[in-house]
Amino acid sequence: MRDIQRLREKMGVYFVVGTQDCGYSSEKTVQIVEAALRGGVGTLQLRDKGSKLTAEEQYELGRQLQQLCRDHDSVFFVNDDVDLAIRLQADGVHVGQDDMALSEVRAKVGSEMYIGVSAGTVEEALTAQNGGVDCIGVGAMFATRSKADAGEPIGPDGLEEIRKAVGHDLPIVGIGGITLENAAEVLAAGADGVAIISAISQADSPEEAAQALQRIVRSR
Repeated sequence: MRDIQRLREKMGVYFVVGTQDCGYSSEKTVQIVEAALRGGVGTLQLRDKGSKLTAEEQYELGRQLQQLCRDHDSVFFVNDDVDLAIRLQADGVHVGQDDMALSEVRAKVGSEMYIGVSAGTVEEALTAQNGGVDCIGVGAMFATRSKADAGEPIGPDGLEEIRKAVGHDLPIVGIGGITLENAAEVLAAGADGVAIISAISQADSPEEAAQALQRIVRSR
């Protein structure tokens, strides 16, 4: 059963990660994710782009990360790979604007799995909302080197426009170049949470970075 209120609550600190963010090491990826979950990450998205893993190795990594999410009562998404999400019985799948149509995704994953979509404009966000999406990732908020396909930054002002257009029922997470220093701006613009890549994966202590982000989310 999809619980949108629980999803909104768990999206406060949303960690997007793959082996490319962790030295192309599955073991290091698992270690970083476990630390981040201890620190309070509520949603994890496996986004293994440019992976050096085989399909079976990706599945095994996903299985380990999914179990860690279950252990910490966190939500587990798979990025783009609908078949992998189904095989893992993930909580959700996140797709981009150029990926499979929402209606096709829903037909494949069934009624129980969350579907997230990336949006960078009001039009994209409204199309996703009308298509029955459960949450949207809005960005890029700021310039980022972690996501090559992030596009030009739309900033918190762009997120604020999207929030006004879709209303307050649809969960929104901001993504792209978000750090401890600017996370509060994204939340103030109307995001339910902040999606983080390098601010956690490259931190000296992923656990402490997640804790600090969680404090910012809770203090808004």
